[in-house]
Amino acid sequence: MTPFNPMPSQIRTIAAYTLLESLRNRLLWLVLLAAVAAIGLSGFLNELALTEKTEMQLAIMAAFLRMAAVFLIASFVISSMLREAHDKGVELLLALALPRSAYVLGKLAGYIMLATLIAILFGLLTAFLAPVQQSALWTLSLMFECWIVVAFAVLCVISLAQMVPSLCAVAGFYLLARSISILQIIGDQNVGEATASQQIISTMVHGLATVLPHFDAFTRSDWLLYGLGSWHQLALLAGQSVIYLGLLTAATLFDLYRTNI
Repeated sequence: MTPFNPMPSQIRTIAAYTLLESLRNRLLWLVLLAAVAAIGLSGFLNELALTEKTEMQLAIMAAFLRMAAVFLIASFVISSMLREAHDKGVELLLALALPRSAYVLGKLAGYIMLATLIAILFGLLTAFLAPVQQSALWTLSLMFECWIVVAFAVLCVISLAQMVPSLCAVAGFYLLARSISILQIIGDQNVGEATASQQIISTMVHGLATVLPHFDAFTRSDWLLYGLGSWHQLALLAGQSVIYLGLLTAATLFDLYRTNI
């Protein structure tokens, strides 16, 4: 009887080489630099605060690390895949007896492992100032958030095949997903007195809210500051992440298979 293999050898090989390339790159130096910058900035502003110094330091550090993790992983995924495409590495791989799905899934697996590593490294910094359980919840939530960003970045590279449009698309997606709940609240104000155009905009915002991940619920600083995080909330975020990973991966595979390489 053939043993169950959750990840075929082709996908494992591509994932391993993707992660190895990441570790050999200067990305880890940038991650360490971001960590040092977060410690230095939060420590400096901590000295300026008159009250709640620890809370101020933790809030600034968490916000900085969150943005740094998303920016670093998205930038690396886009630049790495585009460099490989320009060097004809993708064409060489797909010229072999390698399914396109194996290439996409292998790349995603490698980048997801890299995002997990970054999230853990950044999460360890928060553990020095926050309760361990809340720090663990924050770290896992950051990991889920980065996974979705990785999947969307891969989709943008496959679809747009250019650096600047891909970065802009990922930035727009992330900022919109972070602010969609606020836009909903603004759109719901004075609904009865709204004009036809305002009602259309409000409907569009609610439509976007149904298809976008709600990143405002991920990696919340108040979990670290006030201990408001729970495993139930994390389970909901994990379910949301699985859904979006599946949808974005399917969209990437569809786009890749219809493209002539």
